[in-house]
Amino acid sequence: MEEIIFLIKDSIDGGYEAKAVGFSIFTEAETMENLKSNIVEAVDCHFDKNEKPRLIRLHYIKEEVIAA
Repeated sequence: MEEIIFLIKDSIDGGYEAKAVGFSIFTEAETMENLKSNIVEAVDCHFDKNEKPRLIRLHYIKEEVIAA
């Protein structure tokens, strides 16, 4: 596998949440730096060494609501 994609969003409780697209991998952290570390660790735990993706792509989603 070449790459895996994670969708990142702000957590309601503060910090960040990350969910892999197409895989049952989820993690969270208070800082973006810790989140990146947690994502790498989660990917390492989820895949066997020979199946692990070479790249991890992060898509940060920031949702904002404004009055019409």
